[in-house]
Amino acid sequence: QVQLVESGGGLVQAGGSLRLSCAASISLASINVVDWYRQAPGEQRELVARIASGGSTNYADSVRGRFIISSDNAKNTVYLQMNSLKPEDTGVYYCAAHFFMPAEDFWGQGTQVTVSS
Repeated sequence: QVQLVESGGGLVQAGGSLRLSCAASISLASINVVDWYRQAPGEQRELVARIASGGSTNYADSVRGRFIISSDNAKNTVYLQMNSLKPEDTGVYYCAAHFFMPAEDFWGQGTQVTVSS
């Protein structure tokens, strides 16, 4: 079992910034991929950003250039720095750890981000 704990959500005005944290109960080096997802009310959960164990990153088009995913292996924590926030960034943000062999996924409980216009 892997525990993931998100933090850092809150209420911010449009144009502001937030940094989300995802603390893992195991070494990040043993996790193949860590993703940040978000889910807006009435919408499907969508992938926002991804970081692989080798350090490569990927972003959804809607956040590229505004969000930065990073990791601190010493703290077993993955971060999502969110800048130039827009009201459409509002939602519950989840981090997820993906293992390939065997295939297994673990999810955090989520943290609410609300961007006011």
